[in-house]
Amino acid sequence: MNEPACRIDVWLWRARFFKTRGLAARFVEDGRVRRTRPGRGEVRLDKASRTARAGDRLVFILGDRVVELTIQDVGTRRGPAEEAQGLYRRETEAS
Repeated sequence: MNEPACRIDVWLWRARFFKTRGLAARFVEDGRVRRTRPGRGEVRLDKASRTARAGDRLVFILGDRVVELTIQDVGTRRGPAEEAQGLYRRETEAS
């Protein structure tokens, strides 16, 4: 399997869910992100070094919103907001 992958904290930062990578890492290490990988089931992520790949589904609570998304691309940098929004597809968002 040679799919592009990156650390989950880096991906959350690139996708602009967090202002710093450190905040994203703490969020993951607190066990606040669930990842579903096709064919592997759902796991609660507990380490910032866990990988993110295209096709993974993430579910987490940010503020008062439940965010459910599918990763479309891992990206190569933290770009502008429009570029960041291209990294994922929102499945649902409820308040």
